[in-house]
Amino acid sequence: MAMEETGSCGSRGMDRKPTSVNNRLQQKKTEVYNEVLQRLKEIGRSEAQEMDFDHQLWAHFNRLPHRYGMDVSLERAVDVLTHKRLLHLARDPANRPSFDVRLVQVIPASDGSLGDAAHSNSPRKGSIHPPPAFGSSRNLEALALQAYKSEVEDADIGADAVAKLRRPMHEITFSTIDRPKLLSQLTSLLAEVGLNIQEAHAFSTVDGYSLDVFVVDGWPFEEVDQLRAALEREVLKTQKCSWPHLESLPLLNEQRQIKVKCEYEQLTIPNDATDVWEIDPQLLKFESKVASGSYGDLYRGTYCSQDVAIEILKAERLNTELQKEFAQEVYILRKIRHKNVVQFIGACTRPPHLCIVTEFMSGGSVYDFLHEQNGSFKLPELLKVAINVSKGMNFLHQNNIIHRDLKSANLLMDENKVVKVSDFGVARVKAQTGVMTAETGTYRWMAPEVIEHKPYDHKADVFSFGVVVWELLTGKLPHEYLTPLQAAVAVVQRGVRPTIPTHTNAKLAELLERCWHKDPALRPDFSDITQILHKILTEVGGDRAGRKEKGPGFFSALRRGYH
Repeated sequence: MAMEETGSCGSRGMDRKPTSVNNRLQQKKTEVYNEVLQRLKEIGRSEAQEMDFDHQLWAHFNRLPHRYGMDVSLERAVDVLTHKRLLHLARDPANRPSFDVRLVQVIPASDGSLGDAAHSNSPRKGSIHPPPAFGSSRNLEALALQAYKSEVEDADIGADAVAKLRRPMHEITFSTIDRPKLLSQLTSLLAEVGLNIQEAHAFSTVDGYSLDVFVVDGWPFEEVDQLRAALEREVLKTQKCSWPHLESLPLLNEQRQIKVKCEYEQLTIPNDATDVWEIDPQLLKFESKVASGSYGDLYRGTYCSQDVAIEILKAERLNTELQKEFAQEVYILRKIRHKNVVQFIGACTRPPHLCIVTEFMSGGSVYDFLHEQNGSFKLPELLKVAINVSKGMNFLHQNNIIHRDLKSANLLMDENKVVKVSDFGVARVKAQTGVMTAETGTYRWMAPEVIEHKPYDHKADVFSFGVVVWELLTGKLPHEYLTPLQAAVAVVQRGVRPTIPTHTNAKLAELLERCWHKDPALRPDFSDITQILHKILTEVGGDRAGRKEKGPGFFSALRRGYH
């Protein structure tokens, strides 16, 4: 299978850490740098003997986010040299993507329930291959332990079982130009080779390169040459469409049609598309930056005295793929006008100043309310939010638009307490609180057919909606005790779904199960979902029940929190 967001992903999202936190992270990075430098010199690596190696190594750490230094395994200091080499190779377009393949091994620590046969020795003593490069081995150990338990269940724990436990995996590291959808392309490539991703880490450098590390199984041979050759063949096969050289995209306001490739359909922007919606950037007034990402920034501002949100793409990050994403979102937003969809005001479509202007949603996101403010819902309030979302999504589907990234972070509230669907494909500039990467859909909410890169339709949004309603119901992050990758594996390979609380309204529980059915054809449409939600709301008392609840309620609390 393929997947996204990693066991410690998020470096491509927002960075709004307080100065004190950044200082602590900088101190930790310095400590790791010194330790890696010392170890490389102690083991006699020739690179470490070069006169300016310490400066080169420090520059490498500074190119990458703090998390790189926090995660990299000091047991594997030599892997830092591999990462440094791959990033250097990626500077040459002829080498992209540069990659490395090696054997790794993860042996789970005992949980005290497997008996002495499996754990008579230290796990590390049983390993003949090095561990993965990054320090999330506990996640991998948990997966290995679970697999081991299933293999030895109802069977004697003997030498053969222990041998199975110690089967090695492969670690594949890629480096190339960072861009939207990169992780999706890499995971699709690995899936084509027949690999199952068990762990992944994604990093972006400050100068626009990527470092993506995957721990995989599924390759039948321990040696790496055949796997490396298979990856090279797959890269060559997809290079023309998946690894393009950066080139200029025709301007959106040229007097001709521009075809923008959406994932499963061809969108055409007419030659007058920008005449009506084009905004003079001099009329935009910027008040404050709301969030910042690798590909763009989000500002609060005004346009002709109206409060607006302004999403600006960073000029230095513009490339063909990102401009296609931008054109796609402009095209979609032009088509939709609905009270439960964030209103499009206009766009600046003349590079290098590309931006999208929408109404400013003063209430913030439902995700922030649930997970940052520790908010909660009473059932009538939950149903009203779900109905708002369902109506907005039904309108999108009626206009043949698949959202593909429906989740609570993309549900915003305006000053009239109306919840609206937002975010239609441009660079992910809104604060995502570490739950997604900047270029892909979010796999904790994603339908299994999308995770696997299979053809999908509008029913993928219905699956995500079911996860959103569960999130509203529980106030928890979906699959919170799993890394995003582990969650994706569980959803696809083991059919895992979030656990519905026992006290849940029976009809609502039934709706959730229908929404996240494995077979997309058996999931309801949003028109049916809206009717079902209205019926449940009527049965539980609707507005009358909501008025009886004590306290200010969700909407007033959420609104007050953003003023």
